[in-house]
Amino acid sequence: MSNGDVSQGRRRFLIGATSVVGGVGVVGAAVPFVASWNPSAKAEAAGAPVTVNISKIEPGQQVTVEWRGKPVWIIRRTPEMLENIKKLSERVKDPESESPQQPPYIEGEFRALNPEYGVYIGLCTHLGCVPTYRPEVAPADLGENWLGGLFCPCHGSRYDLAGRVFQAQPAPLNLEVPPYRFDDDSTLTIGLDPEAA
Repeated sequence: MSNGDVSQGRRRFLIGATSVVGGVGVVGAAVPFVASWNPSAKAEAAGAPVTVNISKIEPGQQVTVEWRGKPVWIIRRTPEMLENIKKLSERVKDPESESPQQPPYIEGEFRALNPEYGVYIGLCTHLGCVPTYRPEVAPADLGENWLGGLFCPCHGSRYDLAGRVFQAQPAPLNLEVPPYRFDDDSTLTIGLDPEAA
């Protein structure tokens, strides 16, 4: 065996070993880099569906949950509230909710899968303020024609208890209805359509 053969063998070994170590280093650096492309747990949770136990909501009560960083209201409406919604159909801009502010399976004057429960994103469609829940009838500050609804304190937009905006208001559209479904009689999931059951 000559000196040249030993050097060639050593050279091949060193090149091979260096290539393996370099390859391991590249993979070691690439794995965290590629993993950083995945959404964080916080980001995934922000867009995840939200499940709510509605059995504890009293008639006439409103609860707020957060979905995708927005307040979502669930209003359990009484028979009197539903009758008042019907009475207001001539005073609202879009009584049958024909503008695309809700999923296609939400139709009609109550804007709900179940008329007893209204589900709305709690942001005014004018400039995104948060309206207040005002279920009382004829309060002194809103007038004798007020039959219960939602009032935006920023610029005075008024909505009925179906989230329909009244005529001649700064808000151009009804409150948005998020996708949602009823999993059973006491559970509602916001962020999933009924077909996803």
